[in-house]
Amino acid sequence: MHCPYCKHEGDKVVDSRSSGESIRRRRECLACGKRFTTYEYVEKAPIVVVKRDGTHQEFDRSKLERSIRIACAKRPIEIAAIRGIVDEIENELAATENAEVSYSRIGNLVMKKLIALDQVAYVRFASVYRRFKDAGEFASEVQNFEGIDANV
Repeated sequence: MHCPYCKHEGDKVVDSRSSGESIRRRRECLACGKRFTTYEYVEKAPIVVVKRDGTHQEFDRSKLERSIRIACAKRPIEIAAIRGIVDEIENELAATENAEVSYSRIGNLVMKKLIALDQVAYVRFASVYRRFKDAGEFASEVQNFEGIDANV
């Protein structure tokens, strides 16, 4: 660790505190005596998404959140609820031992969460995800609501 002020390598830890998922350390430079703060985080293995066309792409939390926001547009759904869905999905994906996950697994997780939250948002998301071609597919999806269990 180099001092941000004098670039000296030596320092001592004055104080350590846990702050959520990180550790905050107050350090003091042994050369100039100035104090500075560092944070330590657990490095998470990246999640790789296997897309429809077979390409691989690193999981992008903001892309997932954006697609859910679009499905929930003009609906009485708080942003905190959308972020909660994204958190749950990201945690579920990170908990698996496999570093690669298919796009269909993510899409199915989103649909499960959305049907429990808002049926209109669910149909909007499903129409893009499943690539509906006409109004009949929309109607068919709405008729299937009775057979869907959001807790599965």
